[in-house]
Amino acid sequence: MSYISEIRKKIGHDTVIMPCACVIIPDGEGRVLLQKRADDGKWGYHGGAIEVDESVEDALLREVGEELGIRLTEFTLFGIYSGKHMHHRYPNGDDCSCIDIVYLCKKYEGEFSFRDGEVMELRWFSEHDLPENLTDSCRGPLADYFEKFGG
Repeated sequence: MSYISEIRKKIGHDTVIMPCACVIIPDGEGRVLLQKRADDGKWGYHGGAIEVDESVEDALLREVGEELGIRLTEFTLFGIYSGKHMHHRYPNGDDCSCIDIVYLCKKYEGEFSFRDGEVMELRWFSEHDLPENLTDSCRGPLADYFEKFGG
């Protein structure tokens, strides 16, 4: 069972601080790969909570493997995002103050496959066609990405 699941047994839906390893995957043509989440139907980048004693990089590789079925082979730190705009409430009522440690991935291996039931769909998006139902906490990092690298 995950660390967050264990904490939730003790505190219910109260807010937890949740460090997350995340990644933006560009295609080199001005688009980024986003996933549509199964729990709330919103779009966002990839990643998830870091487990106890797990390194950020190991959490990133694990989460991307679970969600997308690929292995990241080249990635660099893009930025760390925290604060009020990163607060997230899950459909089940769980509240989180997320700290997203966001990487950029330039190379990966494998074919995309949805292994854990978290992902409904994958699609490439440019800056100008981002979905309206984008997860709020992804807006800032994606805006920074497109500002820095264009779209």
